[in-house]
Amino acid sequence: MARLTAEAWAWSIEAAKWRPVRRRARKVWLNSYVEQTVLRDAPFAAQGRDPKRLRTYLQAIASKTSSIPAHKTLYDTASITRVTALSYDHPLESLFVTEQVPAWSTNRLTRLGRTAKRYVVEPAIAASLLRLDGRTIVRDATLVGSIVDTFVAAQLRSEIGVADTDFSMFHLRRDDGSKEIDLLLEGPGGQLVAIGIKAHAAPDLGMARHLCWLRDSLPDRFTVGVVFHTGPRSYVLNDRIWALPISAIWA
Repeated sequence: MARLTAEAWAWSIEAAKWRPVRRRARKVWLNSYVEQTVLRDAPFAAQGRDPKRLRTYLQAIASKTSSIPAHKTLYDTASITRVTALSYDHPLESLFVTEQVPAWSTNRLTRLGRTAKRYVVEPAIAASLLRLDGRTIVRDATLVGSIVDTFVAAQLRSEIGVADTDFSMFHLRRDDGSKEIDLLLEGPGGQLVAIGIKAHAAPDLGMARHLCWLRDSLPDRFTVGVVFHTGPRSYVLNDRIWALPISAIWA
């Protein structure tokens, strides 16, 4: 036992020694990926694009990842025109660097917004673009929520791609912001899986109130609601409403 403990201690010291190296290597790789995207890949996919403006626009999207910004906000932040922004969106989305999740709508619900939800597909890329590290992110509740939402969306996107059932991903938001569902998966026959994403270790029913609203509004189409959270436990919040740890996506 003493030998095993000594070996484990030696291993932990060795691992700690290399941790800064791994962090540095990860940072260099992410920065290189961004450089490759803005200087070579995206301009190649769409000839004539200005790499400097493209980077600025990509940083603007990263600053709003997992949100529903007005298009003009992004254009003004990047100091580009609408036409230029549209010409950048196509190569960025074709390279799977950014994504626009469309707004879901139905004639059975009124005053639903139509603006797409914006994502940088990989949260580590968003953090690299904004020069954020883990310490900076955890000190800002808004940043934590944004990165966690982006991470969950990325994992669900991968799972949808290999699922036996065809799902389409949407989001839902009332025009006045009074009701919002982070992600909405629509399956065959129009059945719905509503998803809330919380940077919280133990969400309560109040954090699922918009999922309950959708369930009560569309009881025949609502299959299940899930609040993905950062804690370890799975538990029932209400009828057809669950709180699940993010790790449940892979379970």
